[in-house]
Amino acid sequence: MTELFVLVEHRRGELRDVTFEMLTKGRELSQKINADLTAVLLGHNVKEFAKRLVDHAKKVLTVDDARLEDFNAEAYQKVLSHLISERKPLLTLIGHTSFGIDLAPSLATELNVPLATDCINVDFEEKKPIVVRQVYGGKVNVKASLRTSESYIVTLRPATFEAQEVEPLGGEIIEIPSPLKEDIPYKKFIEYFEPPAGEVDITAADILVSVGRGIKDAENVPIVEKLAQSLGGVLACSRPIVDKGWLPSGRQVGTSGKTVKPKLYVAVGISGAFQHVSGMKNSDLIVAINKDPKAPIFRAADYGVVEDLFKVVPALTNKILEEKKSSS
Repeated sequence: MTELFVLVEHRRGELRDVTFEMLTKGRELSQKINADLTAVLLGHNVKEFAKRLVDHAKKVLTVDDARLEDFNAEAYQKVLSHLISERKPLLTLIGHTSFGIDLAPSLATELNVPLATDCINVDFEEKKPIVVRQVYGGKVNVKASLRTSESYIVTLRPATFEAQEVEPLGGEIIEIPSPLKEDIPYKKFIEYFEPPAGEVDITAADILVSVGRGIKDAENVPIVEKLAQSLGGVLACSRPIVDKGWLPSGRQVGTSGKTVKPKLYVAVGISGAFQHVSGMKNSDLIVAINKDPKAPIFRAADYGVVEDLFKVVPALTNKILEEKKSSS
């Protein structure tokens, strides 16, 4: 039977969110083309991961090897090339993450199969993948087909698809002997580097308060940061704030920044250009504060406040702090 591979991404003892996002999309696609959804899990001592994945896939292929304990694109490529050549899945989905960007191009080149990267959607027409990618800085969505092949590789942008709780599939765990025969001396994992003190990963935050050009001056940014702190969240921003040098690029949300999917996203003084909205539209709850009632951000928001942010934000921060104090 036809298979659809999803490469499981994990790091430092945790399955990454992008894995479940791809499995959700993979289930939809596998049902459409009548294929077995197969999670491909590479690593070392990953039995607990496999047990978690059986609800999300028909099969969980595990390759356990000490050389796969930490991600190494060369080792992953050797194993995946072996699995794809043997099992010939119609499609292999890989996250468009630092892992996927390192792995997918060379894997596709070795196998001589079509590759589409950084896709925001993928579908099938007559068992041939049709992908959607953004070009011109996110201004245009392009729908493209791939050349005819017996297998395809597609990398999917993280936070594009929602990981859904669905009926368990009760998948089968299949242990595959490692095809790795020797160490890879020319490329080794050395260590993880933690972000410098003061830096945060906005893609991992449950609550984001994002500031835009409506803040007017760098001296006013702390006003919004206090709101973020009162909510137990993280401060983010739109591109103009980074361009002005008021916040580092790691805080930028949008097509030229990071794609986020927090439980709560508060947009403060952000007009809502499509480049920004594309990076946060899948947030669980979106609240917008802007004095312009015609600002595009309100089309993406669940709740909107049409008012001067300099009136709303301090009042909202004080109210939150009062509520916290009274309940403590």
